[in-house]
Amino acid sequence: MKELKDIVKAYDTALKTGKQTALATVVLVEGSAYRRAGARMLITEDGELTGAISGGCLEGDALRKARLAMAHQQPMLVTYDTMDDDDAKLGVGLGCNGIIHILIEPVHNAQPNNPLALIKSVLSKRQNAVLVTIFSLQDRKADQPGTCYMLTDDEQIQSTVRDASFKSTINKDATEVLNQGVSKTKTYTAGVEYTGFVELIKPAVSLVIIGAGNDAIPLTQMAAILGWETTVVDGRPNYALAERFPQATRVLVAKPEQVCAQLTFDEHTVMVLMTHNYNYELALLKQILPLNLPYLGILGPKKKLERMLGELEDSGTTITDQHLKSIYGPVGLDIGSEGAEEIALSVIAEIKAVLSQRNGLSLKYKSATIHAISQ
Repeated sequence: MKELKDIVKAYDTALKTGKQTALATVVLVEGSAYRRAGARMLITEDGELTGAISGGCLEGDALRKARLAMAHQQPMLVTYDTMDDDDAKLGVGLGCNGIIHILIEPVHNAQPNNPLALIKSVLSKRQNAVLVTIFSLQDRKADQPGTCYMLTDDEQIQSTVRDASFKSTINKDATEVLNQGVSKTKTYTAGVEYTGFVELIKPAVSLVIIGAGNDAIPLTQMAAILGWETTVVDGRPNYALAERFPQATRVLVAKPEQVCAQLTFDEHTVMVLMTHNYNYELALLKQILPLNLPYLGILGPKKKLERMLGELEDSGTTITDQHLKSIYGPVGLDIGSEGAEEIALSVIAEIKAVLSQRNGLSLKYKSATIHAISQ
């Protein structure tokens, strides 16, 4: 999500200065690669790059191809095959042992539904959306429709597909991806054989930090690096100050009973309690539990959490297995953290692992592929 935001920002800057741009998108990966399908990079005519389609080894060649695509004003499908052990002959030295297909699209600013316009629409609302990118692997000289279709949770559709039957088929697949929550690769026949990357795009993580102490500062900083939307809440007005948290999206002063009314919660909202104020957190926890957040981290020893849950049960609150599953206390991964910065790192890593449904173990011990293969 952060990459898309950065690309839109760079595009708006290029638009103001009259620079021509092209969008490079990884549309299909066979085997292993540094970035998977959905990685994007904006390229300006004078060589400015925003985003990434590899670890840095493809960008130079992609820049040359993008300039060619901009000169001809036609999309271009480029393939990098590194299945051969001796990939140095490509001049990029990938060492990835994979085949990477990248679609480069010149951005026509006057076109209402150009790729950047569709991406902007996706980012305009906090909701799930699907972007569909169509390309031809079989006939690279054929028309490459590119990023041509967008569908959002509120059923908004934007498209450049003219064929009604083709559009209907794409809509069916986009709806399926939106409902199932998993990106897919599809095959279409519309004059020629096309491949479609039907991509689910989720809104940024919304991290609510309850507590505006000094240890919350590095947590907001790391979240900002990831492009997460961060809200800092505290009952102490001399702590909950915007100048103390310049990278936070919002900073609120609120008593426990006022917090929920000032926030919007969805399936991508997570929360960390770190006020060092037992009574404040106990009062807030009673209100938060019914929301069934995907992640609720509580700073402090396990005995503190057990005591809080015990007091809530004694007061009539029912603690379900679902509640216990979503509560993480003590908060963070076990990486030997010492100090606020390292604790923040462990918390951010744990949240990412939970939302990605991963266990947070070293990839060294993973037997399957790192990235799931789109079907």
